[in-house]
Amino acid sequence: MGQALGLIQVDQSTVAIKESFGKFDEILEPGCHFLPWCIGKQIAGYLSLRVQQLDVRCETKTKDNVFVNVVASVQYRALADKASDAFYRLSNTREQIQSYVFDVIRASVPKMNLDDAFEQKNDIAKAVEDELEKAMSMYGYEIVQTLIVDIEPDEHVKRAMNEINAGNWHFEQCYALALDSARLRLAANEKAEAEKILQIKRAEGDAESKYLSGLGIARQRQAIVDGLRDSVLAFSENVPGTSAKDVMDMVLVTQYFDTMKEIGASSKSSSVFIPHGPGAVKDIAAQIRDGQLQARMV
Repeated sequence: MGQALGLIQVDQSTVAIKESFGKFDEILEPGCHFLPWCIGKQIAGYLSLRVQQLDVRCETKTKDNVFVNVVASVQYRALADKASDAFYRLSNTREQIQSYVFDVIRASVPKMNLDDAFEQKNDIAKAVEDELEKAMSMYGYEIVQTLIVDIEPDEHVKRAMNEINAGNWHFEQCYALALDSARLRLAANEKAEAEKILQIKRAEGDAESKYLSGLGIARQRQAIVDGLRDSVLAFSENVPGTSAKDVMDMVLVTQYFDTMKEIGASSKSSSVFIPHGPGAVKDIAAQIRDGQLQARMV
């Protein structure tokens, strides 16, 4: 009924192409419009301004001679201010976009190895988008975004890559185990070296301790000898007619009684002198003198 009265409706996100006797007249925006068909006015068609998506699958070959299927997703839309170009200049927009995508992908991917193609997906998408933007703008279309959503090698290549990856995984596991073993050996060597250093330092400390202890004992004995010598000299000077032997016998008897006193003062002493008695001191003195004479003769 509306068309009979010359009224038409243009939906939201859509424009209508108005012609007058077959010639482009104007772009009709969304809303209600009067169209006097009786004087040659008519609608040539409608053009959607919504974002549309086109998925393109392109087969090509990489630099290392691997055939792959590259899947590109192109999002585009018609521009309202260039709706006449978008409507009249292209008969099949999707095929035109697909041709440009094929051209860019088949010019870019053959320059890359397979691994590089996976790593440089964004670079491929950017090259496709730049080329499409430059080519489609003159036809009244805007390229919103271009994505390389997938790169699919040949099935035999995929199987071989999976086997290589599995082998690499086993190799990495073996390498990790070997690395852990090497670290354990290194830790054991470091521990053994540390224990060796501790033992050396402990032995050096023990030797130093014994050396100092022996030095102290030697000084102690030297002091005793010096004291005995001074005592013998002093006694001989103060008591005329006494010899060094008499003085030493007296010193030994004095030491004997001091020792017996210390043993008797201790309730837990288990020391026993055999033979026992003051007269044994004379035998001890004789043994000492005999030992000294034998040492001098040797």
